[in-house]
Order: sequence, then structure tokens, then C-alpha cells
Amino acid sequence: MRYYPVHLDIKNRNCLVVGGGSVGTRKVTTLLACGAKVAVVSPQANEELQKLARAGSITLKERRFRAGDLDHMFLVIGATDDETLNRQISKDAENRNILCNIADRPAVCNFILPSIVHRGDLVITISTSGKSPALAKKLRKTLEDQFGDEYAHFLTLMGNIRKKLLRQSHKPEAHKHLFNELIDKGLLEMIRDGRKTDIDRLLSNILGKEFEYDSQTGSGKWKL
Repeated sequence: MRYYPVHLDIKNRNCLVVGGGSVGTRKVTTLLACGAKVAVVSPQANEELQKLARAGSITLKERRFRAGDLDHMFLVIGATDDETLNRQISKDAENRNILCNIADRPAVCNFILPSIVHRGDLVITISTSGKSPALAKKLRKTLEDQFGDEYAHFLTLMGNIRKKLLRQSHKPEAHKHLFNELIDKGLLEMIRDGRKTDIDRLLSNILGKEFEYDSQTGSGKWKL
């Protein structure tokens, strides 16, 4: 199987999780973190899901899955240990052209979930096309050690600089070389090492004094 890699925008989209155990809870947590409107269907739901429901963070239906639960859904994730039910979820989703993932059952999915490394706006995804989740997990841990929080700070800084340049009527192509120069001259490493004086000097030399670090990130937001 060859998968088409894609990152989905699910903010404010209706997403369904079928299953109220630990696997379903992990799926719910990830969906919520990405801004989805999450509904859960399960005859039994653990305390964490119950809390989320009481807080109004999710809609919880404590009963068995029905095909109508898929109405108006953008995607569904099956997280049950009932193989017959998992296949029914997949079939019903396919009939409605809805994105469907069944946990640990790539054969009945039309998309699979990669292993993920998050560093702010940096998102690194690892997939073995369903062949070896254990390898994906090992690679994730390796990358988590390799990519630290400096990448999150770096991307926030670069994003704010880009917005400011665009407000000054710069065309995106016109300042590509500026970002390449910032990277080539070690801005990321300066952030990692907390070298604020060097950061300000570099930003000032390449972009101008109005682009110094504190003015782009908020003074004191990160301890450098």
C-alpha cells in the first residue's frame, strides 16, 4: 500500500471516536488538541472521557454505535476490540465517503495515523505504512531527542518576522533569501544556546533594528 501523505485541518470539524477505553481516549485527546469537535460513542466510557463530557469538551453517547452516528462527520476513528464492529464502522464510513481509521487495523482504514513529534508548529510524522508500529515508535523517540524546544521558538520567531515583512508590502518571494540567511548564519543554534545578544545582532544586521528578538516574541516569553 502506498499512502498519500497529508496533514488535515480539522479545526471545528465534527469527528467521531467509537470506543471508550484507553485507546479511544488517546485519539480523543489528539483530536481535541487539533481543535476538532469530538463525539464519542461507547456503551462504557472511562473516567477521563466522563470528565471531558461533563466539562463540555466532548459529546458522549453511552450506547452502542449506530450508522447514523456518522451523519455530518468529517472523520471517524474506531477504537474498539470488537472486530465485527470495527468492520461495520469501516463499511458504513466507506458508504458515506467519510475518512475512517480503525486503530491497529490498516486493512480496514482509508487513512492511517502516523507517529508524531511536536515542537510547537513543527510537526514531524513517521509512518511505516502500517508495517511496523514498533519501528515508528523507536524513530519518534530518536527524533524527540534530536529536535528540542528551540525549534518551536525558532518557528514562532520566523512566523512573526514573516508577518511583519508581509505587512510592509514585501512579496513572499522577495524575502526568501533573508530567511535562508538567518538559517545559514546559525539563528536556530543561537536560540538553542540562549545567545540573545548574538540573536539581536544577527536580526538587526539582516532585517533591521525593529526586528530584534523581544519585539517579535514578547519580552520575557522565553528565557534565553
